[in-house]
Amino acid sequence: MKVAGVMSGTSLDGMDIAIVDFQKVNGKIDFELCYFTTVPYEKELKARLEEVVVPNTPSPEISSMNMLLGEVFADGVLLAVKEAGLQTADIDLISTHGQTVFHDPVFKKDDPYYRPNTLQIGDIGVIAEKTGIPVIGDFRTRDVAVGGQGAPLVPFLDYTLFKSEQLGRVLVNIGGISNVTVLPKSASAENIIAYDTGPGNMIIDAFVTWHTNGEQCYDKDGQLAAKGNINQEWLKELLAHTYYGESPPKSTGREQFGTEYARDLWNQAEKRNISKIDRIATVTALTWYSLGKALKKHIEEDNVEEIYISGGGLHNASMMKGLKDYLPENVSVESSKELGIDSDAKEAIAFALFGYLGFHKQPNNLPAATGASKEVIMGKIAW
Repeated sequence: MKVAGVMSGTSLDGMDIAIVDFQKVNGKIDFELCYFTTVPYEKELKARLEEVVVPNTPSPEISSMNMLLGEVFADGVLLAVKEAGLQTADIDLISTHGQTVFHDPVFKKDDPYYRPNTLQIGDIGVIAEKTGIPVIGDFRTRDVAVGGQGAPLVPFLDYTLFKSEQLGRVLVNIGGISNVTVLPKSASAENIIAYDTGPGNMIIDAFVTWHTNGEQCYDKDGQLAAKGNINQEWLKELLAHTYYGESPPKSTGREQFGTEYARDLWNQAEKRNISKIDRIATVTALTWYSLGKALKKHIEEDNVEEIYISGGGLHNASMMKGLKDYLPENVSVESSKELGIDSDAKEAIAFALFGYLGFHKQPNNLPAATGASKEVIMGKIAW
């Protein structure tokens, strides 16, 4: 079964699209990545998306963007299918994560009318109509409905594909947000630990955009961070954020570490006369230090010997150097490519997998990672 997995993350930079061929072999799922591409968002669309994901956005804007993104996702898939040398008839299913605009999966004891919630847009009906292909999406809400965080979901793929009988591993993704999947030696589904550790590239991207007046939207290869110095006093204050001290399962996003938070940090640095280049170096350190601190804990407690990294942060040399220098020398830190999966395509492949399982009415969440009370079949289908 060929599934086109579509992922649009917190960085808002574009769509990752993976065309994956799934087969059942001796009762186990086997897959082949047929094609992968990233389709960047147009500058104006990205600007509009950044407005929509900010709290207090008027509902008409969100509702309109929901339909528009359906068109954008459909166009992206059609382009990927063409570039792959395939026809739409070759694709059995489109599986889309959608674009998260709000994520707050916790109860508010002082408000009996408030519910844990998560909202991803990019209407699946629009995608199905424009492509002529069945579409599955809106995965996270079903996990939230049974008490889960609705995130992180990718640990399901990590557990399914990369658990080892010989040694402990951690799978790390550094996207807009950083998250980890801890796979102890001979791990069972019940003793997996997975959660968001804090910001990934999100704050760094904002700082680079402001520093370059919009000429750059990310720190290519970590070149800007390498030119600056980490302000240790400020970094210590940033690491005092309450999120880092919370116990898993936990998840976060733009609600805590988005544009508003980044702007507040930028203004703090302005008042302290911290140079713009040192600001970028410091928030880069915030990512690798908060991630590294979490990893150290699991190295010690779960006998982790291997760490595999995916996501855009892997390409930031300054971040990778800081992380590797912080971690014990006897622990290997490699790209997820060493496990046979493209580090940039991993999340899109994961959502293709969720779609494949959901379409076949098989559970596709991991309660140990999300805190859900039970396994469920995530995803809604537009035929």
